[in-house]
Amino acid sequence: MTSTELKGFILTRHWRDAPAGTEIEYWLATDAGPVKVVLTSQTSVAFVATRHRAAVEAHLMAMPGLQMRELELKTFHQEPVTGVYAKHFRQLGRLMRALQAQGIPLLEADVRPHDRYLMERFITAGVLVEGGRADRSTIVDCKLKPAPEFRPVLKVVSLDIETSQHEALYSIALDGTQDRVVFMLGEPPPEPSEQSSGSGGPMDFSLIYCPTRKAMIEKLNDWFERNDPDVIIGWNAIQFDLRVLQKTANECGTQLLLGRERRPIEWRTHPGKQGYLFAPMPGRVIIDGIDALKAAVWSFPSFSLETVSQTLLGEGKAIGDEYDKMAEIERRYQEDKPALALYNIRDCELVLRIFDKAKLLQFVMERAQTTGLQADHFGGSIAAFSHHYLPRMHRQGYVAPNVGEIASKAYPGGYVMDSKPGFYDSVVVLDYKSLYPSIIRTFLVDPVGFIEGSNAGDATMLVKGPQGTVFSREKHCLPEIVTTLWRARDEAKRTKNEPLSQALKLLMNSFAGVLGAADCRFFNPKLVSAITLRGHEMMKLTREFVEDRDYEVIYGDTDSIFIWLRRTHTNENAHAVATTLVRDINAWWTNSLREEHGLQNLLEIEFDTHYKKFFMPTIRGSDVGSKKRYAGLSVDANGKEEMVYRGLEMARSDWTPLARQFQEGLLSRIFHDEPYKEFVTDYAEALLAGKMDDLLIYRKRLRHRLDAYLVNVPPQVRAARIADDHNSRVNRPRQYQNGGWIRYVMTRSGPEPMEIRQSRIDYEHYLTRQLQPIADAILQPIGESFMALTTSQRGLF
Repeated sequence: MTSTELKGFILTRHWRDAPAGTEIEYWLATDAGPVKVVLTSQTSVAFVATRHRAAVEAHLMAMPGLQMRELELKTFHQEPVTGVYAKHFRQLGRLMRALQAQGIPLLEADVRPHDRYLMERFITAGVLVEGGRADRSTIVDCKLKPAPEFRPVLKVVSLDIETSQHEALYSIALDGTQDRVVFMLGEPPPEPSEQSSGSGGPMDFSLIYCPTRKAMIEKLNDWFERNDPDVIIGWNAIQFDLRVLQKTANECGTQLLLGRERRPIEWRTHPGKQGYLFAPMPGRVIIDGIDALKAAVWSFPSFSLETVSQTLLGEGKAIGDEYDKMAEIERRYQEDKPALALYNIRDCELVLRIFDKAKLLQFVMERAQTTGLQADHFGGSIAAFSHHYLPRMHRQGYVAPNVGEIASKAYPGGYVMDSKPGFYDSVVVLDYKSLYPSIIRTFLVDPVGFIEGSNAGDATMLVKGPQGTVFSREKHCLPEIVTTLWRARDEAKRTKNEPLSQALKLLMNSFAGVLGAADCRFFNPKLVSAITLRGHEMMKLTREFVEDRDYEVIYGDTDSIFIWLRRTHTNENAHAVATTLVRDINAWWTNSLREEHGLQNLLEIEFDTHYKKFFMPTIRGSDVGSKKRYAGLSVDANGKEEMVYRGLEMARSDWTPLARQFQEGLLSRIFHDEPYKEFVTDYAEALLAGKMDDLLIYRKRLRHRLDAYLVNVPPQVRAARIADDHNSRVNRPRQYQNGGWIRYVMTRSGPEPMEIRQSRIDYEHYLTRQLQPIADAILQPIGESFMALTTSQRGLF
């Protein structure tokens, strides 16, 4: 029968080679529930330069099902191409490898069928389903069209497990649906009253005891089939929770069947990250909270669930450090399983609330709709670029080159001006709105446009770029893509759809980087340089414009310019000056681009910040101004003040809280014209008196395995080795062999981890290595020094 027309949102996508041809499977979330779409007998396509047709035909006899067809398309080298059509997608891979041995490139053979089907129809995530044969919740051989506005209500479950220190599974918690449950290994307590022992009161979830781990996995499978969620969320959900569940199922001789239709996880390893796993499953999206926060550009000192929940929600669930936590989990499992169940489901609750607070599910959905990537695929800037670019490029008559056609080569990055260090009153910052996307739009920077321009005969139809590059005024793709995204972002901001606005901004801003990525098929140093060097030129011209008006530019970074107004201004006057500069600079760009290049100005500078007080430090140990490091006291149009730190110790997690708190206090006093000398001396005295010991902890990351550090062993590695030697002696698992984060203090005996600190603290280290460098960077421009102010305190030590 024919299906009725319905709208859906793509959750997962998959392809397989079946006897009748390649099949594509999409699982959709719809208002009527989940729907599986199956498209059968799909033909896959790749392209080869027509001059190699005979070489390709020589392989066709051994590959039945391949056909060739002349096309009105050409390569970037202006060669006509022939289409190679395959009944099975894997045939293209075999043909590609055979031709590689002959030095013949088969183009676009790596574009997977389920991706090509969507991109060639300009579908990202929202789809309109038309026609086809419907059988219950499956629709076969229908047509899909874009439905970019459709957003379903997704059914979400938060999953978390608890284990022993050796990853033996104790419990599984599931929250987010009405069927809130914890599956617990073991027998139920003999008395009902023990259900709430130590657990803080009655439970509002089901606690189901399972005699074996195999029974736990089977009940978990049944729960997923019964509740049928669209999305699984968690914290380190794939690398820990699902991995342990899969390992447990394997050890028990049973299957973990969490996908729709009771299908297994299709585990894959990351080709570039050893031990990093992907866990795709049919019909369900897995969203890890850590990955989602990072993709949405959230920043925290640590992405542990405890740190993030304390920061966003003002509460957590910690039951001690890593060792106390494992001991307490073990105690609860042995003595008070209801208390362990409460702790387990508490993690699920916190993850649900973090997702709600940070609007992570909305961001993930908008990102999928914006990029064309599956909702749980993070990163993927190159894939997102290709999803938008390839179909538009085909309609301009071109096929894409293969990765590696142009050798990797360095190119200029963003323009960073030399800074003028010191303290300033009345500094305003102007910022170019989405600088690189606006350069692409204005100067028509584009891969196809570059090829067309390089082969054009009529110079009047070209836009000249840096380093002799030229771009077609008529034939291009990327400027239109950026313009569409730009307008969508303006609409998202107008309607206050922050997740969509953020997703669009991140996608647009990734395009220049994609053109400069060697593993992108469109990589070209000339292309990305045409963007970055145009940015250099714009910043230099903007500086000249500002200084012609008798203001002084003291710093500039990629798209922002810092302007000293040369004398103290009231907040109102400073804002007025900035507004005038913005108006005049934008008008100047409009006139000069029209008159000199015949281009429409799509560049826009905006007023960003007024700093009532501003500090630009020097590079430590020199008189040269630093870059990407400054602090200021900002004031908005309503007079609200805020301390701002960029790149300083205050904003860096690898300095101690002692240093960050000191820097903040000293700068705040100077910016507010308050006495600061006594603050410095009192702070040093309190340090030496042992009153600030809780602020002396370093927290640093171990980026490699411990045994990889052979020479120049840094303090954090020495501390980690001491910690793991101690862990081995007391029969605890070693924590740092494969990297991670270590907390330690500097003592008279060197760095010692918090797990086993024995020696006296080296206060001299903190005085000279933490406080003095920070103080002198701030004090020396005003004629003071840390040594002079703290001589008496050092004598006490």
